[in-house]
Amino acid sequence: MHVILLERVAKLGQMGDVVRVRDGFARNFLLPQGKALRASADNKARFETQRAQLEARNLELKGEASAVAEKLDGRTFVIVRQAGEMGQLYGSVAARDLADVLGAGGFTVERRQVRLDTPIKAIGLHTVPVTLHPEVEVKVTINVARSAEEAERQARGEEVLVREETNLDDLGLEVGAALAENDGDL
Repeated sequence: MHVILLERVAKLGQMGDVVRVRDGFARNFLLPQGKALRASADNKARFETQRAQLEARNLELKGEASAVAEKLDGRTFVIVRQAGEMGQLYGSVAARDLADVLGAGGFTVERRQVRLDTPIKAIGLHTVPVTLHPEVEVKVTINVARSAEEAERQARGEEVLVREETNLDDLGLEVGAALAENDGDL
């Protein structure tokens, strides 16, 4: 199906482009979301008459998104989750969770705006892109930790998954001292 794009669509085209897309993509996403019109002679004429209004609206939305982007870019948000000894989460952090955390931080972000290809399944600092507008994208840092104290340590750059290592030489000396004290009996 051929459609006329009413706004910029990533990996597809700019406003006003006539592109060929699969029928299901057009019927299920582009047309219901108001991102495109079917490419007919009537719709092409209608688009040309509304082009100035659409461009003005796009610039307004882009300006609003840029203002939010200045406040949001580079911010760090903390998510506390239960995790195992090696930092593996007992579950995962998905785009919906990140949208909720950003919303609690005072930013209105929808789940579909958070570009998370795979869910986060380990503690640590994760950089996640957020698309506020088709032309405005910011990166936020998500600090996934087991507690607030651990999140602070991670933010300072400390390694939280360090295990204590026992030096075998020290262990040998301790066993030797214990044997000497007990006259060879353990």
